[in-house]
Amino acid sequence: MAILIDRHTRVMTQGITGKTGQFHTRQCREYAYGRDCFVAGVNPKKAGEELESIPVFATVEEAKQKTGATVSVIYVPPAYASAAIDEAVEAGLDLVVCITEGIPVRDMLRTRARMRGKKTLLIGPNCPGIITPGELKIGIMPGAIHQQGRIGVVSRSGTLTYEAVAQLSELGLGQSTCIGIGGDPINGLKHIDVLKLFNEDSETDAVLMVGEIGGTDEEECARWVKEHMKKPVVGFIAGVTAPPGKRMGHAGAIIAGGKGTAQEKIEVMEACGIRVTRNPAEMGKLLKSVI
Repeated sequence: MAILIDRHTRVMTQGITGKTGQFHTRQCREYAYGRDCFVAGVNPKKAGEELESIPVFATVEEAKQKTGATVSVIYVPPAYASAAIDEAVEAGLDLVVCITEGIPVRDMLRTRARMRGKKTLLIGPNCPGIITPGELKIGIMPGAIHQQGRIGVVSRSGTLTYEAVAQLSELGLGQSTCIGIGGDPINGLKHIDVLKLFNEDSETDAVLMVGEIGGTDEEECARWVKEHMKKPVVGFIAGVTAPPGKRMGHAGAIIAGGKGTAQEKIEVMEACGIRVTRNPAEMGKLLKSVI
């Protein structure tokens, strides 16, 4: 196992009966051990139904009790997605992966407050999910580009996650686990949380960290890396040419109050010993050069 998920993980889909939930649950089941891992769906209005032999339950708690699922993936529409996260947290799941984009910031502020002191980890929202290649994928990433290996990947950008993985695989560098943490201003796991997990993982040798403008998460992570990381880390920051005050793609990708510029992040990361490329086409080659 790498981090957080493997072939023994049991997963439920919240929002399994919607078009998006159905499509991606099928895709995930077709990848590696997915057919064994996806064991339940949740939709209070469709309880008792089945989706291709996956039973649908009224609540997360019932799905957990009946199937042993400890992880949830959420494809619920934005207006109801934070409540879906709340339900999974209250049920005591180990991990929640929220794919939904466009959740109101106020909703996520309330949800983050409710999560304090609870054991549940959250990936997302507005993220592609998590994959341990050759074992299990939970989310919307293209499974075919991934290879089993020993490089950890963590990224705020879904598209750049795929680009980084494709470059690594082309160079023969497989991945232990890849996580897209999402681009919203209020989210779950940060870069630093994922780096801590990779640092302790015996099956990860190095980490590729992709960030973007907005906030100070990458800087905080870089300072932690300098003091504690036992493995090489390389990085890329998207948004070098972004004008201050203009939101770029993600809700959290905005330079505000003079903080969060790409240049500032790059300078801190390099000062902390992280090798950084300014060219997204060079992420894989830079990683290969440090191992």
